[in-house]
Amino acid sequence: MALGTRAVSDSQGVRTLLTSARFELMPFESFDEEITHLPDNATIAITTSPQLGIEKTVEKTEEAAEMGYDVVPHIAARYVEDQEQLEAIAERLEQAGITDIFVPGGDREEPAGEYESAHGLLEALAETEYSFEEVGITGYPEGHDFIDDETLAESMAQKEPYATYIVTQLCYDPETVVEWVEDIRARGIELPVEVGIPGVMNYQRLMQISQKVGVGDSIKFLRKTTGILGFVKQLVGSRGTYEPDELIDGLAPYVGDDEYNIRGVHIYTFNQTPDTEKWRHNRLDS
Repeated sequence: MALGTRAVSDSQGVRTLLTSARFELMPFESFDEEITHLPDNATIAITTSPQLGIEKTVEKTEEAAEMGYDVVPHIAARYVEDQEQLEAIAERLEQAGITDIFVPGGDREEPAGEYESAHGLLEALAETEYSFEEVGITGYPEGHDFIDDETLAESMAQKEPYATYIVTQLCYDPETVVEWVEDIRARGIELPVEVGIPGVMNYQRLMQISQKVGVGDSIKFLRKTTGILGFVKQLVGSRGTYEPDELIDGLAPYVGDDEYNIRGVHIYTFNQTPDTEKWRHNRLDS
């Protein structure tokens, strides 16, 4: 551990990560069923869908908040048309009791309106009468397909004054995450980090999703160091299902270290919550 000192045992670290986990859901038809498999007090992050737009995110946020969940809507900058729509969204969220939002840039090729980036939307939001206790921004442990590392670092520095935490993009390799955290700390970024991890899922589907969202070297991590034969053996042995044990075990030693400031995990469920919840409970019970 290059920073800080170990503050908790590995088993305590695992328990902290899994008891404080956030669950990300997509606002599709399956949403209403999937949310019922999560704990009553769960924190639910709701994405902005390219197919459904930001209105569906706001609607599902209102519904989930009414059900008593702690909800974190994704207000993706490139899906918001203008200041008027931004203020209308913020007002609805405030009325729904939302205190935490996550602001990514969004994966639209062309922005719906005025906001090209998360930084632009954060600036605009700061000029309104609305504010939120927690504001999350995106981190990229493996970089970005279309943005170089230096530009990503500059963007994070621009967004940091408006944010209270970072959520990382999906990554399978704990060492990559830890090294990235060390790098941003060296750059002076002190925001707490929630590490984005995949939930339990069929390997083939997970690989397809990973390629779509631009996950690079960490796909190799799934194959481990035993080559393709070892990867096939792992698939057969696990009945073709990925479980994020190695990620959790690799991150656990850093929990409680103030220098790393890893405050939890953000589980990308891809709307397949029952298996993930079963795995989480099994780990907590072990």
